[in-house]
Amino acid sequence: MAAVAATTLLGGTGAAQPAPASLDSWLRPTLASHGLPAIAAAVLREGRVVAAGAVGTRRAGAAIPVTLEDRFHIGSCTKAFTALLAGMLVDERRIGWDTTIGASFPELREGMDAGLAGVTLEQLLSHVGGIPGDTEAIVGLYVNAGIQDDLNLDEMRRWLIGQWRGRPLASPPGTRFAYSNLGFLIAGAMLERAAGATWEELVTARIFGPLGLRTAGIGPGATVGRVDAPLGHEVRPDGALKPMLAGPNGDAPLVISPAGTVHMSILDFAAWAGWHAGAGRRGPALVRPETLRRLHAKVIAIPPRPGAAPGTPEGGGAYGHGWGFLAPPWARGEVMQHTGSNSMNLAMVLVQPERDFALVLATNRPDAQADAALKALLEGLYREFAPKV
Repeated sequence: MAAVAATTLLGGTGAAQPAPASLDSWLRPTLASHGLPAIAAAVLREGRVVAAGAVGTRRAGAAIPVTLEDRFHIGSCTKAFTALLAGMLVDERRIGWDTTIGASFPELREGMDAGLAGVTLEQLLSHVGGIPGDTEAIVGLYVNAGIQDDLNLDEMRRWLIGQWRGRPLASPPGTRFAYSNLGFLIAGAMLERAAGATWEELVTARIFGPLGLRTAGIGPGATVGRVDAPLGHEVRPDGALKPMLAGPNGDAPLVISPAGTVHMSILDFAAWAGWHAGAGRRGPALVRPETLRRLHAKVIAIPPRPGAAPGTPEGGGAYGHGWGFLAPPWARGEVMQHTGSNSMNLAMVLVQPERDFALVLATNRPDAQADAALKALLEGLYREFAPKV
């Protein structure tokens, strides 16, 4: 691993702080025991990275070491970015938490299911809009949106909503948690309509830039023709790992970016988590204090569901605005948490504002083996580094 650079307090004076401790001794055993190509992690206390590490290779079967600057895919951890954008536009009165899909797209009202038309922005951001998870029909729409001629991404999203608009809801809005990437796609499209810019432009200019997330981008972390970032991997039936090069199959379709196609270095991922852990105590002030409190508030309780689908914690908890809320037995109190995967990578973020503490982890393997590795590390690093009081 490359030497760890000195960091600064987020939103601080810019004065250099002591270099973080290395987490390599934590990461290497996990890499070996769980068959991961690469893994990276960072720990923050009071806005400062106190420990970080990145070990392994960008591509299974090759010796291309990862570094702390390598861009890891964070999957559905992107959802909190979309929720923050919503808070910004609500503060600017360009849209409201209670703005409906029908109000955002009046040109699509004809033929739109009445229930769908009444779903609000906040319900979409909390997975209580009654829109189902990724069915075969929905995934087909993602793919078909990408092959429409002469459409930009915002136009593709509106096209997709138009194709879906006649379908009835799976449950009444506000009554049941159902993890829905399509719901976040629609929320992103509503923000695009309100701001007059694509989601990609908005997240880049209004979050990546102000927070100094210089490695952040959208889509595969690697560039076409290069292995300049960790490649995602597909797990074959025989257990072998197939590296997925940057290209058409290197990530989820870009049309669903508001739900999960951001990548960034583990240190930038940490900076993002640290901003939330500060709960407004550090700059930049991207939203009003009351808006940030709302973004960090629960909306819907999630009952325990053994064998739950991805996105739904088996032990239950709560969800709101791109964040899950859990109380693991090893944590000192409730935490905000999210997991992200594009089926080729896996990432986790944990934030505890009451302790001004955050953890981020990422690997370029997507399956249950990787999930077990990151969960074990999450618990171990929390026990070791979280403030005791």
